[in-house]
Amino acid sequence: MLPGEPGKMSLAEAQSTDKSQLKIQQTGTHIGATVGGVDLSQPLSADQVRAIDSAFVEHEVIVFRDQEMTSDQFMQFGRQFGELSIHPFSPADEDAPELIVFKNDETNPPFSTDCWHSDETFRAVPPKGTMLRAMDVPVFGGDTMFVSMTSAYEGLSDKMQHLISGLEAFHDFKPFRKLFNQDKKSIESLRYFEDKYPPVLHPVVSEHPVSKKKTIFVNPQFTIQIKDMEEAESRNLLNQLFDLAKVPEYQYRHHWENNTLAFWDNRSTQHYAIHDYFPKRRYMERVTLRGESKPTAAFPPAKPEVVRNRKSIVPDDAKVKHGGHAPKRPTD
Repeated sequence: MLPGEPGKMSLAEAQSTDKSQLKIQQTGTHIGATVGGVDLSQPLSADQVRAIDSAFVEHEVIVFRDQEMTSDQFMQFGRQFGELSIHPFSPADEDAPELIVFKNDETNPPFSTDCWHSDETFRAVPPKGTMLRAMDVPVFGGDTMFVSMTSAYEGLSDKMQHLISGLEAFHDFKPFRKLFNQDKKSIESLRYFEDKYPPVLHPVVSEHPVSKKKTIFVNPQFTIQIKDMEEAESRNLLNQLFDLAKVPEYQYRHHWENNTLAFWDNRSTQHYAIHDYFPKRRYMERVTLRGESKPTAAFPPAKPEVVRNRKSIVPDDAKVKHGGHAPKRPTD
């Protein structure tokens, strides 16, 4: 079924009609839906959980409006869809480390979210999804952009799809390196996080574990290099893939109002928080669903010899010797 095709009911809408009486309205051709007819401050029925989870996968980002709830109720809503994780760098509630608290105003400008990204892809197992709710937001400004990387992949030419099939890329927590200074204690702390979160390899094209659709799984915030590819080629290809998030046809722009909650699929989307509201107040709370498995490659990994360029005539087995270079600790 084509997105938005008149006269046909989506799987999520069918479930809502038959089981949970949710009102699910698609808001974008490729991504986005609103969900009504439910009070998220109260425990959900099994049918409601299934219907919301189905809409979450199908529409990739779903929005609930006019949802008054406490922080505890917000976390309880999240737990009905998976285990909540703790972000290693984001500001969190003192009593509930799973609850991220964004309190941005004239005294605390926003940091590092005005960049297209999927959440925490520097993890070996990135999050399943993210929930964000507006507590006190400006009348205008501070919107969040979402993009379907499933649609971005489907929109590529056959030649381009073939080019990126089987590639893998390294992800790193690079934006959070700005949090560390050059003093000894900061350097030791950075080393701790580097050991805990070393650069991790993910497929460039992954397969969604539920929908089985292919999606582009690289983002400019965390993806640093395509495995086995020469740096200039890697940079050019990644920039081309990063730019797919900027295509309006694949996007949904969400305008926040107080007591609005958005729930997005981190496995198939990217988002960008627009920093156009400073010094106005924008208070938000977020919970993140722990990933259930590593991203699944949509294609078998490409062999190194087909990814490397052919500039050098030196055999590959000799390159691993690095010309005799090796790290050497001082003896004194």
